[in-house]
Amino acid sequence: MSTRSSHAINKLNTLLPENMNLESIANEFAKDDLIYYFVPIFLITMLLEMAFNYHRKLDLYKKNDTKASLWMMLFVSVVDLTPKFVFFIAFYYLYQLSPFNHVIQRQWWAWVLLFVLDDFIYYWFHRLNHEVRLFWAGHVSHHSAIRMNFATALRQGIGERIHKYLFWLPLPLLGFDPLMVFTVMSVNLFYQFWVHTELIHRLPIWYELIFNTPSHHRVHHASNIRYLDCNHAGVFIVWDRLFGTFAAEMDNEKPTYGLTENITSTKPIYVATHEYQSIWKDISRADGWRDKLNYLLMAPGWSHDGEDKRSKTLRAKQFKS
Repeated sequence: MSTRSSHAINKLNTLLPENMNLESIANEFAKDDLIYYFVPIFLITMLLEMAFNYHRKLDLYKKNDTKASLWMMLFVSVVDLTPKFVFFIAFYYLYQLSPFNHVIQRQWWAWVLLFVLDDFIYYWFHRLNHEVRLFWAGHVSHHSAIRMNFATALRQGIGERIHKYLFWLPLPLLGFDPLMVFTVMSVNLFYQFWVHTELIHRLPIWYELIFNTPSHHRVHHASNIRYLDCNHAGVFIVWDRLFGTFAAEMDNEKPTYGLTENITSTKPIYVATHEYQSIWKDISRADGWRDKLNYLLMAPGWSHDGEDKRSKTLRAKQFKS
């Protein structure tokens, strides 16, 4: 390590509490390496699906759509590093404050409990990404894909990396150490990869009742009014069933993927930022501060001077007629 780097680390250490050391935290952070094992599996599985698609002529992939998905994957892998490390430090600090950090020591039951709590938090994080427009702007690129395939699973939102880890702050306060939390988050992400496919129709009823499946997640990616903003689950679909956001995939209504108004470009920067541009335009034309704020905090589709196109409003109109 260079003298300049050592000086910088020492300076940062002075900003941390006495019982925290940046170098030891960084070493612990480096152990969060599951994603490096998962990515090759993701890519190989995607290539196998592409080969099957080509052989069977299923039209599951579209060239420019897939390219945009892979660009999003690359962008996220770079952008995510800084907020992830900053929040790892925050998690470490909160973990030190927790009165339960000597109770939870990575026992088997602690892993099981954390897995459930993590998925519960993921549900609300994901749901709010659909119900708060500012959050939606950071998530929408994942839904702008017009095909449902394993490349779409890699098409993660870039802007959502900024606020994502805020939702997980309670876990270190409950006594779960930061590396434990980040490991379970990675496992949850790994599970979600395989539900992005059209090659699996339905699984056994008991599994469909409890877990997120390709059928449930096809609904989530659909732009049909019946399906809009439903099935936010990561692993357990029971959260959607409990909190009223579940919709079953209907055999007589095939999901149409993409947005209610699809974007016209697959250029990576546009895919990542187009909704932020739309928000700025809406804020600029709004008169009062309350309407301007509502364009940030209300659900996508809200308008101060036009038709209300929020998913719940559209669904209520459709099923009322």
